[in-house]
Amino acid sequence: MRANGSTNAAKWTLGEERSRNRGNPRTRILRVAADLFHKQGVRLTTPAEIIKAAGTGRGQFYHYFKNKNFLVHEVLHCFLESLKNGTSPVTYDIASWDDLKRFFTSHLEFQRKFAMTRSCPIGTVANEVSEEDELVRRDIHAIVEMMKKKLATFFAGEKARGRLVGSADPGAAAEFCIAAVQGAMLLGKINRSSRPAEAAVKEALLHLANYVVQPEHQASARKEGRLLD
Repeated sequence: MRANGSTNAAKWTLGEERSRNRGNPRTRILRVAADLFHKQGVRLTTPAEIIKAAGTGRGQFYHYFKNKNFLVHEVLHCFLESLKNGTSPVTYDIASWDDLKRFFTSHLEFQRKFAMTRSCPIGTVANEVSEEDELVRRDIHAIVEMMKKKLATFFAGEKARGRLVGSADPGAAAEFCIAAVQGAMLLGKINRSSRPAEAAVKEALLHLANYVVQPEHQASARKEGRLLD
């Protein structure tokens, strides 16, 4: 994150929302904007709404952000930085199958905090990206690539240790994880229930367990899918 900003400004947590009036005006604007973008999308969120919710003035808003598009860009950069340094709401630093299970389940726990009314904050913004939103598209692409890199590192390590079948592709497995959890959260939001999301996550973990070759790891990994037991 560039100067004058907080790398933790846009963490999309309820705790951050409750404390949004703390800190300097720029940080408050970023936190409020992140929450509103997550709640109702970018297009339905106006600068006036952000200014009012942040308790700042119009002059302060445009002093820090020349327009809403630039604000979206800055919010996404905050999220990217939190992802890099491990302070995002959901960790992508995976070192074991237990961590992988927590990666999936923590997404659902995060969603439950909003009573299953919201999906992934990045997915919410990404769904609105049009052909004209190239800067935002690049921002989201950078975030997804960072997610993929962290997940792929785990799968590559498992494969290097001889724990995954030779045909396993760490990059493809990482992309599968991202797609699976995004789809699970979407199901949760649409149904206003965690049950279909839990079922999708369980199936995703069972699918990933099929790549494990050593019996003891196979058994351990398959247990990761038993979310409802």
